[in-house]
Amino acid sequence: MARPELTDAARPATFEVEAYNERGEMVPTAIAGEHPLTLYLDKREIVTLMTLGHAPEALALGYLRNQRLADSIDDIAAVQVDWETESVAIVTKKKKRNLSEKLRKRTVTSGCGQGTVYGDLMEEIDSVKLRNDVTLADADLFVLLEKVRRHETIYKQAGAVHGCALATTAGEILMFVEDVGRHNAVDAIAGFMWLDAIDGSDKVFYTTGRLTSEMVIKCAQMRVPFLVSRSGLTHMGHQIAKKVGITMLGRASGRHYLAFTGKERLVRTSPQPTAVA
Repeated sequence: MARPELTDAARPATFEVEAYNERGEMVPTAIAGEHPLTLYLDKREIVTLMTLGHAPEALALGYLRNQRLADSIDDIAAVQVDWETESVAIVTKKKKRNLSEKLRKRTVTSGCGQGTVYGDLMEEIDSVKLRNDVTLADADLFVLLEKVRRHETIYKQAGAVHGCALATTAGEILMFVEDVGRHNAVDAIAGFMWLDAIDGSDKVFYTTGRLTSEMVIKCAQMRVPFLVSRSGLTHMGHQIAKKVGITMLGRASGRHYLAFTGKERLVRTSPQPTAVA
């Protein structure tokens, strides 16, 4: 597989500003970066994303992948980020069919920073098949939750960001991305998966954000069977997770979680607390 031509245009994740505490003392404080990035596909403007700018090339690729605006990484010739014009130009080897029709069908989602869903993704979800022969032990889930907590470097410095991780079912984090919007973070991971030909069918996806329909759809597009969040979920997210057969875990923190769908993939290995008479 030939990788597309990529720039390497990451922006600083945090910036230091002056803030004053309750005693009137100046305290140098880190804040998260936020930059507009307009995505052009074969010179056609698609969307403007507000992003941390930490992995803009992967973000652009993952956005195309999850919105089904490109069929394969092999179709992409180049991804060029230019922060002077706040744009990313994506050049394909062959034009996408029915692009105009997909762009006319746009839904602004509840994702922080306003996510967007294009085209007939809801109809295409019916064709998604997730593996049923993979399991996740709760002991390994707890290991993953602890590792994620230690990975949240930008959040600890500056707050104001969401984090997403792709991990193995043994609790090993393969990649971790933080951004100002959770949909940006999942798109960046999808882009890295495309670039490195990583199969999601036996992986776990973790997000700090709530589990909306958008997050479930993107996880399904990546063929990942486990979706975990420390936050809650929406009714539509729950309905779609049941439909596609994703194992959805919410309120996951420390040694606690709630399995909302797909509990048959979970293996309980940790000792359970003894009831007090």
